[in-house]
Amino acid sequence: MVIGLLLMVLGALAVVAAVFTATGESVEVLGFDVTAVGLYLFGLGSGVAILWGFTISKWGTKRTLRQRREARKLDELQAKLDQREAEQRTDEGSGDRSV
Repeated sequence: MVIGLLLMVLGALAVVAAVFTATGESVEVLGFDVTAVGLYLFGLGSGVAILWGFTISKWGTKRTLRQRREARKLDELQAKLDQREAEQRTDEGSGDRSV
């Protein structure tokens, strides 16, 4: 999930850097002269990084929620099992005294 957020931030920073460094005919991105095709590919790569980061973050969030739900369900089942065992011990203990 952290990797996804990092990719989104890096992609957004790349887009911002390209937008604010472009001046008229010449384009210089992060200190490099870039042609129109290069700028297009730079933007495409940035967009892909943002989408990929969003996808990774979404997948990680779903996975985390599923694990929390499973852990909660296991805790509930463990509590029921503990209660049932305590009831059986109580029943066995009271049965021995009456005999």
